[in-house]
Amino acid sequence: MAVITALVIVGGIKRIGAFTEKLVPFMAAIYILGGLVIILINISHVPAAFALIFSSAFSGKAAIGGFAGATVAQAIRFGVARGVFTKEAGLGSAPIAHAAATTDHPVRQGLWGVFEVFADTIVICSITALSILTSGVWESGATGAELTTAAFDATLPGGGYIVSIGIVLFAFSTIIGWEYYGERCLEYLAGPKSIMFYRILWIPFVVIGAVGGLESIWALADTLNGLMAIPNLIGIVALSGTIFALTKEFFSKEFSKKEKNN
Repeated sequence: MAVITALVIVGGIKRIGAFTEKLVPFMAAIYILGGLVIILINISHVPAAFALIFSSAFSGKAAIGGFAGATVAQAIRFGVARGVFTKEAGLGSAPIAHAAATTDHPVRQGLWGVFEVFADTIVICSITALSILTSGVWESGATGAELTTAAFDATLPGGGYIVSIGIVLFAFSTIIGWEYYGERCLEYLAGPKSIMFYRILWIPFVVIGAVGGLESIWALADTLNGLMAIPNLIGIVALSGTIFALTKEFFSKEFSKKEKNN
């Protein structure tokens, strides 16, 4: 993993962009297709799954699947932490990637950011949840990827391979993406000459992350994500006037274009 990462990141933003623009859609399409097949096979259990979601949201039963023996507070804590991790909303990291995009207006690119959160949270996470609930494995006591793998395996022959491949591709694209975030930040602080040093330094940490204890890695990621959110949310409030002004300007132009076309 470290070697493949090195081959991609040494090439810079163009190679990173070329790699992820092909990898991420493929990864998402395979996973979504597999999840939809599971839901269709278990379609008769979908109403019961939604009933279970709403009836158990604020009871101890909500903790059985992913957090055996946990309290509701812990279930909410893990849910928020994983939700923030998957979509990066509020962290200030995803805008680094959006800032590198070619666009005619910052608000248009911002709308792609909104779509990103919708696709990840409402579409992919909902498909995952329904796959787990309709397949009946949510009470197994398994957690995380193991629980999702069990759901795919229980319904599709070899379904666990879809999850395994998805995890590998998602993890790799995440490694590449966060490396780019880090080098942009270091370039701002120390100048362009620091970029190659950062890329070389990043590679051994791929190995450390792969062999480190999973619980420790998650705890560190959750803590640092929370710390990132604090200054970013303060910055969003400070820039809210600019955001509103640009948004108003963008939609005014879009409405004017539509009126002219009509």
